[in-house]
Amino acid sequence: MLKGINPIVSPELLKALCEMGHGDELVIADGNFPCESVGKNAIVVRADGHSTTDVLDAVLSLIPLDTYTEKPVALMEVVKGDNTPTPAIWAEYDKVLNKYEPDHHDIEMTERFAFYERAKNAYLIIATGETAIYANVLLKKGVVTV
Repeated sequence: MLKGINPIVSPELLKALCEMGHGDELVIADGNFPCESVGKNAIVVRADGHSTTDVLDAVLSLIPLDTYTEKPVALMEVVKGDNTPTPAIWAEYDKVLNKYEPDHHDIEMTERFAFYERAKNAYLIIATGETAIYANVLLKKGVVTV
């Protein structure tokens, strides 16, 4: 255990976050996301039992978002024709994003299969136990400045 590191962040996750460079992307995936099949070229870290919101908070306590891109966050949009209302978890994400990146966290809404394609190129996929639907979030890592 380390001081100042959220205990949700396992040693494996900490290592993967440390290895990521500027512009690398990561996905915080809900429990329905096909992590293993989509993440064949990514590091997949299990965070079962944790929510996507708690993982998002833990991750953003350690890495910044990319300031060189207009929209460093992407969400999987609700599939057209799906009668699902706007997912409530998105408002929770906005609160966490405002906590760490109040001036730069514009969100790109991404069609389901386009989100999967983008996730195939992610450096890291964090598989959570999140039960909310449409709770997948993609982040582009920024430059760490001291």
